[in-house]
Amino acid sequence: MNLTYDTPERKFSSVAMIPGNPHWEDAVKRENELYSRGSKEIRSEFARDYTRILHSNGYRRLKHKTQVFYNAAGNDHICTRIEHVAHVESVSSTIASSLGLNQELTKAIATAHDIGHAPFGHQGERFLKELTKEHLGFELWHERNGVYFVDNIELLLDPHDLKQNLDLTYAVRDGIISHCGEVDENCLRPREEYFDIMSVFKKPGEYNAATWEGCVVKLSDKIAYIGRDIEDADLLGYLSENDKKMLKDIARRCNQDAVNTTVVTHSMIVDVCTNSSPKKGLCFSPEMHDILTELKAFNYEKIYKNERLKYYGKYAEMILNSLFEYLSGCYRDGDTLSFLQKESERHSFVKVFAEWLGLYLIPDTRFPNKINRISESGINRKIYGRLETEKIYHQAVIDFIAGMTDNYAQSAFEELLKC
Repeated sequence: MNLTYDTPERKFSSVAMIPGNPHWEDAVKRENELYSRGSKEIRSEFARDYTRILHSNGYRRLKHKTQVFYNAAGNDHICTRIEHVAHVESVSSTIASSLGLNQELTKAIATAHDIGHAPFGHQGERFLKELTKEHLGFELWHERNGVYFVDNIELLLDPHDLKQNLDLTYAVRDGIISHCGEVDENCLRPREEYFDIMSVFKKPGEYNAATWEGCVVKLSDKIAYIGRDIEDADLLGYLSENDKKMLKDIARRCNQDAVNTTVVTHSMIVDVCTNSSPKKGLCFSPEMHDILTELKAFNYEKIYKNERLKYYGKYAEMILNSLFEYLSGCYRDGDTLSFLQKESERHSFVKVFAEWLGLYLIPDTRFPNKINRISESGINRKIYGRLETEKIYHQAVIDFIAGMTDNYAQSAFEELLKC
């Protein structure tokens, strides 16, 4: 059987973020130059970003973080955060290829876009938002926390076996903080300004990405989760027969027999590639935009605000609040690390926390020798200084919890119950 497919028009090739683009130097800028291996580098700047993200602990942990539905029951077919990231990477790469944009940049942004997301999905994020507001004076939101993590928390070993920060390019960092998929406007266009994203962005979705590739990831995030969340909800029995009838009615408007990941992804990718241009922006047709808006409203009513998820939110809050309460209670002005060492004899996760904390501290004679040795093993940013204040310590505790997987948060909580 001979298969045919349409040749991509590559309508956006003239505005792709490639050498020759007027903003190229801004896009590939890093805070610090990456180390040289002493031989010819065969990867582009964005390809290096992709592999640095892929090798990070933050990326690995996504496989044990909730997307929407908690997986404690052990259902291997429920979408996890890492699978969602793979869906976004697939959708965005397809769109970028068809439109003639930089696939390496798109792939790097998509792969990194949910690093720094809290355990237990959006329920966990909501609780951490309350903690940061109370103890740090701001509200956590995962897009900004993602950039904070890739800038400061995620570390890789260099050729000298020293831990370094990822030091990603501006375009990838900008794509992470700009990826909020909850904005309902049609026809996305990149902003023109290349500003300091961590000081200018104050809320999710405040600005579009500075590159077309970043805008593609933002759109792809929305495409990727709509259909898959419906499939998972059906698998877990969230949808009534009337709900399924509503979806059938929507499907008929797309000339399809069903609403699922296959239908939603294909229909929306083809529609956006057909209707977009550098002059208009990244656009759905009015009909598809209406369908997308309707599906989002369906998901919010039938899935995200479902009563069954309310109890999951309470469960997540109980675990995260207990861990924060315990770890924050370990603060001892000038002697916190010694106290953590004593507590490590009771709880193994405290030992993990103390040694993790050491990576981001400036060595100090007051600290245990082991912590100073850990600090000296990295040439990364020492973001917690010498733990000069309780507020800095609270930031460290929240960062540690935000980086946890669901599984690890559960096991740490169970340790607290034992002694």
